[in-house]
Amino acid sequence: MLTATYILVSLTVEQTSIRMSLLAFQKYMHAQLRQQSELNLAQMQYAADWLSRLFQGGYWRKVEMYLIPAIRQATPHADGLLNELNGLNHAALESINVVQQRAGAAIDTSGLQAGQLCAAIDAFCAALLQRLEKEERELFALARKVIVGEAWFAIAYQFLAHDARAREARRGKAQVLPFVLPAPLPAPLPATGGSAETAADGAASALPVPAQPLRAHA
Repeated sequence: MLTATYILVSLTVEQTSIRMSLLAFQKYMHAQLRQQSELNLAQMQYAADWLSRLFQGGYWRKVEMYLIPAIRQATPHADGLLNELNGLNHAALESINVVQQRAGAAIDTSGLQAGQLCAAIDAFCAALLQRLEKEERELFALARKVIVGEAWFAIAYQFLAHDARAREARRGKAQVLPFVLPAPLPAPLPATGGSAETAADGAASALPVPAQPLRAHA
């Protein structure tokens, strides 16, 4: 059916955009942290904010909002696959929690080293990239089998309305995705005899932390 093909192609385009955002963020953070062994508070807050934004952006995908509900309605036998997808989401969430907990510990910023932050980012990206691949390979195939007739037209209508709202939103506010390369992260500030809080505040003021960071949720 042409409508089903249109929907799945549209979803593939969305998946590609998200995959590119994840890979761009991963590559950027590795490049910025490669020469460092220790982190300052501002760097951890920056990473935590972007991980949360990328994670929360996944809940606004068409797959989550329209395709998965349609599959649930069409068949009672999709729970196994959907649970596997949710498990990958929770794996990504665990990586975010590690970084957020350290970023929230303003007194002690030495608990997470640059290598550990890179490892947390890698685990986060690996889980979400695996989810994207599993959706494309298994979820889309399942959708073709269980969604029939008018249900595809209903999803297509939802897609058109979603795209119209997205165009309207872009006129007013920047969206979470895609990840856009910011200015380089600042290196840890040299000791000047001031307090640790003063050094952290100075780094934070120099860093382009996204406004109103989103927080990950289960």
